[in-house]
Amino acid sequence: MKYGVIEQMRQDYPVPPMCRLLGVSVSGYYAWRKRSPSLRAQQEPRLEAEVLAAHQRTRESFGPERLQKHLDEHGVRLGVHRIKRLRKKLGLRCRQKRKFKATTNSKHDLPVAPNLLNQDFTATSPNQAWCGDITYIATDEGWLYLAGLKDLFSGELVGYAMSERMTKHLVMQALFRAVASQRPAPGLIHHTDRGSQYCAHAYQDLVGQFRMQASMSRRGN
Repeated sequence: MKYGVIEQMRQDYPVPPMCRLLGVSVSGYYAWRKRSPSLRAQQEPRLEAEVLAAHQRTRESFGPERLQKHLDEHGVRLGVHRIKRLRKKLGLRCRQKRKFKATTNSKHDLPVAPNLLNQDFTATSPNQAWCGDITYIATDEGWLYLAGLKDLFSGELVGYAMSERMTKHLVMQALFRAVASQRPAPGLIHHTDRGSQYCAHAYQDLVGQFRMQASMSRRGN
C-alpha cells in the first residue's frame, strides 16, 4: 500500500514529495495515519508469536504445510500463505539435515592386522592398549574430521588431529601427537577398525617404528 511505503520512509524523506511521487494526497496520508489499525493488523503480533513458538516447538524442522497442521492442533488456524509470509517476516527457516558421512572404508586390498583385543576393551595399566577412530563434526563451513586415540585404561584421549579431509595423514598426525605426549613402551596394542587410513602402508610403517602391536576389528564389530 502506498501509504504504508510513505510511513516506512517518512523518517528519511519529507512526506509531501513522497505523496506527489506516489500520486496520493498529503491529507489522505494523515487521515490514514489517524485511522485505527484493522483487525488483521491487530492480530499480527499475536500470530507472529504463535508461529515463532510453533517453529521452536518443532525444533525448526517443519515447513509451512506441516507447521499449519501443528498450529491447527494447538487451536491456531492460519492459511499456508499467511504462515509463509510470517515466516519470511520473522526470518524463520528449517534447519538443514546433515547427511551421514561414512568414516570407514574397509573395501580395499591393503593388509589387515589380526584382532588382538578380541572385543575385550579392558586394560590393567596406562599405555597398554590404545583405540583409534575417526569421527566427523558438522560446521557452518562444511565437514570437519577428527581422528583420535584413546587409552583404554583411563578412557582419556591421548592424541588427536583435525582436518577438512579424511586421509592417512590425519591419523598419522594423531598418532605422532599421542606418542609425543605419552612416550609408551614397546608392545602397546594399537587397535582400530579396518579403514583404509589405518591399513595404509605409511601408517602401519609408523606403528611398526613405534614398536606397537597392530590390532584391527573384524568386519561388523
